[in-house]
Amino acid sequence: MILRFETDRLLIRLFEQSDAKVVQVLAGDEKVARTTLSIPHPYPDGAAEKWIESTHQSVEKGDSYTFALVKKEDQELIGCMLLDVTKNHLRAELGYWLGHPYWGQGFATEAAKRIVAFGFENLGLNRIFAAAMTKNPGSCKVMKKIGMSYEGTFPQHVWKWGRFEDIELYGMVKSDYGKALQAK
Repeated sequence: MILRFETDRLLIRLFEQSDAKVVQVLAGDEKVARTTLSIPHPYPDGAAEKWIESTHQSVEKGDSYTFALVKKEDQELIGCMLLDVTKNHLRAELGYWLGHPYWGQGFATEAAKRIVAFGFENLGLNRIFAAAMTKNPGSCKVMKKIGMSYEGTFPQHVWKWGRFEDIELYGMVKSDYGKALQAK
């Protein structure tokens, strides 16, 4: 299976160890870390290298597919998108982060459309869902733009930086994805 994709503006590929310094800077930005569950702040030295290695191990097992988002025009790494797969249920959670300088430019939506297609068409998934803290409306907009349906708000569902946060859940099943393709 080839794990390298292109969209109009992006190259989507597996992370490489040479990406570690940029990952540490982009993901370690407080604005990025504050609305994600697993990104530490401050981002410790050496953590990006370990994380990149773990993403390769997860791909080998088929548990998770984590992709670097790279702008084609200048080969600049701008963020991350992943599918965290639950094989026995043929579903995956879509997750993503973008470096703050790249917010609001449509990059997450562009990449998410391609990764959702990979999930349904190449991995044979039946359902893809995503969640975002309610204080991150930009992430919820991405989910809506790619055709996911709002499934509910979970009050005080996650603990982040000393407080409970509400999350919104969005999802899509394969038949809805097929209908969306036919409508294009």
